Amino acid sequence: MDEASRTDETTLAREVARHCAAFREPITRLAVRQIADTLLPYLALCALMLGMAANGYALLTLPLAVPAGGLLVRLFIIQHDCGHGSFLTSRRRNDWLGRALSLLTVTPYDSWKRAHALHHASTGDLSRRGTGDIHTLTVREYLTLTRWGQLRYRFYRNPLILILLGSPINFLVLQRLPSGVGLPWRTAWRDVLALDGALLATLALLALAVGGLAPVLWVVLPVISVAAWIGGWLFYVQHQYEETVWEEADAWDFHRAALGGSSYYVLPWILQWFTGNVGLHHVHHLNSRIPNYRLQECLDGHEMLGRVGRLTLRDSLRCLRLALWDEETRKMVGFAGANRVLTA
Repeated sequence: MDEASRTDETTLAREVARHCAAFREPITRLAVRQIADTLLPYLALCALMLGMAANGYALLTLPLAVPAGGLLVRLFIIQHDCGHGSFLTSRRRNDWLGRALSLLTVTPYDSWKRAHALHHASTGDLSRRGTGDIHTLTVREYLTLTRWGQLRYRFYRNPLILILLGSPINFLVLQRLPSGVGLPWRTAWRDVLALDGALLATLALLALAVGGLAPVLWVVLPVISVAAWIGGWLFYVQHQYEETVWEEADAWDFHRAALGGSSYYVLPWILQWFTGNVGLHHVHHLNSRIPNYRLQECLDGHEMLGRVGRLTLRDSLRCLRLALWDEETRKMVGFAGANRVLTA
């Protein structure tokens, strides 16, 4: 990209960001309504599943894990907004709500909040990869790896490993370890271990209430796994699509990376509801202080926001083959793209 084009895109992105700034104020009645229409049905579903599992109908609870997992994703989005200080009007209330939701999302709030802030500050910057994002190599970097290094990267980027297996492992295992949240151990240990202790106590109380640990695990593990699969997929398509933007540090610009490097995932209304408008990810990256319940309002108010980074459900499936950033074409490509470079 030449300097003039880069300057034009930066100017446009900053103009759109000024539009987004008008929607950053939380609205208490909308926040309270969202907590009620998400938390109450989630707790009701989990209680129903626990009762069924405790009375010998554990297998029949599995279909209910799908809507419960969807509601857990929506609760995670509320916790996510609390981390940005955008869900409620008070920073203290945001933090207390975010920490309370950790018992449901099994995500250590303060550690995740810091790691996610680093993700927002560095998205699309090739020199600052590695915190809160999916590991992505450029074509040149991939070609310089040893054969063993390339095989390891191919294994990591396999969608079955990255999303189907990796997402539940991340939530259930890695986030239980201070070293697994993307921050230095000394920074994360207190937050992570405090949540681990609270989760163990909660599991013990539930096990006592229903007469054993097995019924509890029949509910907890499927619901968290479904939510992790949904969340892992959403996180993948938010930045791993063909027309996304990556830049070297000297050319990187926050607003251009936000508008051009974050997708607009166009979902049916019911899926958009369950996922808390997170598909409007370019709007969120332009201004992370906009509460999720105002993202659609912001998008509707500016024509450009409805046209950039669009991905339909069908489009998003094609993202599964993407694995490398091609510096020449300035697009995400699959491993076949690296082979073309190698044979050129």
